[in-house]
Amino acid sequence: MVAKIFVPVFLVAFSIAWLLTPVARRLGLKFGFIDMPGPRRKHAEVTSRLGGVALYTAFMVAIGVTLLLVRRDDPNELRRLGGVLIGCTVVFLLGLWDDKRELSPAPQLLGQFLAAIIAVRLGLAIEVVTSPFGRPITLSLPLAIAFTLFWMVGMMNTVNWLDGLDGLAAGVAIIASAILFWHTFSLRQYSLAVLPLALAGSAMGFLPYNFHPARVFMGTCGSLVLGFALATLAIIGGAKMATTLLVMGIPILDVAWQIVSRLRSSRSPFRADLGHLHYRLSAWGLSQRQVVLLFYLFCAFFGLLALILPSGLYKLYALLGMGGLLLVLILITCR
Repeated sequence: MVAKIFVPVFLVAFSIAWLLTPVARRLGLKFGFIDMPGPRRKHAEVTSRLGGVALYTAFMVAIGVTLLLVRRDDPNELRRLGGVLIGCTVVFLLGLWDDKRELSPAPQLLGQFLAAIIAVRLGLAIEVVTSPFGRPITLSLPLAIAFTLFWMVGMMNTVNWLDGLDGLAAGVAIIASAILFWHTFSLRQYSLAVLPLALAGSAMGFLPYNFHPARVFMGTCGSLVLGFALATLAIIGGAKMATTLLVMGIPILDVAWQIVSRLRSSRSPFRADLGHLHYRLSAWGLSQRQVVLLFYLFCAFFGLLALILPSGLYKLYALLGMGGLLLVLILITCR
C-alpha cells in the first residue's frame, strides 16, 4: 500500500512544486506579480509572489494521481473530493487576482465564502463535534453549515495572515499536513490519508525557495489554497477538529487575538499591521529563521500531543495550555 500509493503521490507533488517554483518566480517578475519592500515587508528587494502557482499545480496533479491509484469504495468520497478541488481552484483564482490588484477585504471574503459554500454543497460539512466531556455533539443542519463556513474561511485567513515571514506558512502547513496524514492513516482511512500527504509534498517542494532568504513568495493564491486545503482535509473523513486545532492552535489563537485587539482599538479587523506574534517576536530581537523555527517547534509539539493524548479532557487541557503560552509570549513581546 505505502510503496504503491503514498510514495508516488508524495514524489509527484514534491517534484512538480520543486521544478515549477523557479518558473513561477520568473513569471511573477515578468508579469508584475511582485512584492515591494515596505514597513510590513521583511525583504530588501522586489520579490515574485507567484509561488502559489507551483503549490496549486503540484497539489492538483498529485490529487489527480490519487484518482488513478486509489480505490474508493464510498461513492460520496469523490463528490467531497470534488468540493476540495473546486474550492481550491476558486480561492487560487481569487488569490491570483489579489496578488495582481491588491483587493479590498470585501471581495476577498466574498470569494472565500463562495469556495466554502461550494465545498459544503458537495458534502463537506462538520456535522458531529467531539465533546471533551462525553458523547459527541450532533449539529443541526443550519448550525453545521454555519460552523463549517466559519471553519473554512477562518482557516484560509489564518494561513494568509501567517504568511508574513519567509518559510513560515509553508513550513507550518507541512507540519499540519503530516499530522493530519498520520491521524487519518491511523484510522485506516487510506484513500483519504493520501490527500494531506499530497499537500505536504507540494509545500515541501516549494519551501527550499521560500525559506529565508526567500527567492519567491507564495502570494495570496498560495496561502488561500493551503488554508482551504487544510480546512477541508481536516473534515473530509469526519471532523478531526481537536487534532487540527492543536497543530494550528498558535496561529489560530493569534488571529483571534489580533481581531479582538483591532476591534477594541476601533480599527478594521482586516487592516494589516505588525501585531501578529511572528512580527512581535521579530521586533523583540529574534531573527526571521529563529521565529520561523520556533513556530515549527510549537506546531510540531502540539501536533504530536494531538496524536499521543487520548480524546477528551486531555486535549482540552493542551488547548488551554497553548492559550496560556500564547498569552505569555504576547506579554513578553509587548515590553
